[in-house]
Amino acid sequence: MPLPDPAAIAHSPLEDAQGLGAGVIMCTLGLVFLTHLGLLTGQTAGLALLIAYVTGWSFGAVFVVVSVPFYVLAWRRMGAEFTLKSAGCVVAVAAGSEILPRLVVLGEVQPAVGAVLFGVMTAFGLLAIFRHKGSLGGLGVVALIVQDTTGFRAGWVQLIFDLCLFAVALVLFPVSVVAYSLLGAAVLNVMIALNHRRDRYIAG
Repeated sequence: MPLPDPAAIAHSPLEDAQGLGAGVIMCTLGLVFLTHLGLLTGQTAGLALLIAYVTGWSFGAVFVVVSVPFYVLAWRRMGAEFTLKSAGCVVAVAAGSEILPRLVVLGEVQPAVGAVLFGVMTAFGLLAIFRHKGSLGGLGVVALIVQDTTGFRAGWVQLIFDLCLFAVALVLFPVSVVAYSLLGAAVLNVMIALNHRRDRYIAG
């Protein structure tokens, strides 16, 4: 049986809005758990968190700034739609990371549990964003380009970057913080590597 024409079943603007919005909410909630515990993550958000922790600057502002250089690459390789959706998602998560902690106040959270919850929630959020032709920041753009051009899974690209980022973090943070952070990043990236496959998704 022939596959349906992707153009005929492409997502509508409303479907994209709800999918991207849900993804942003899940990713932002994951960050609430992460920052509540003082943990790190990988990818562009992890780089922004590392800078924010060290400098005391706002994570949201740093996240937007470190993502900007990659938009030129995204525009050339992935197109205007992907770039604009990605930029919108980054700005939304940056804003949400400043607002949501005032609305969702967490109590005591065991670090290992919090790291796993972060990884699961953020993975589901990113999968929704990827599904609707967006990403969260620069490394996501690079990882998706590598996957599309070589077939090497986006999750594994991100995991390699994360290992380098955590190596730097070991110099700046206690081993326990890095270990719990690595747990969360591993859950996140393995879920993306196992679930994000373009050959399974036809709609745009």
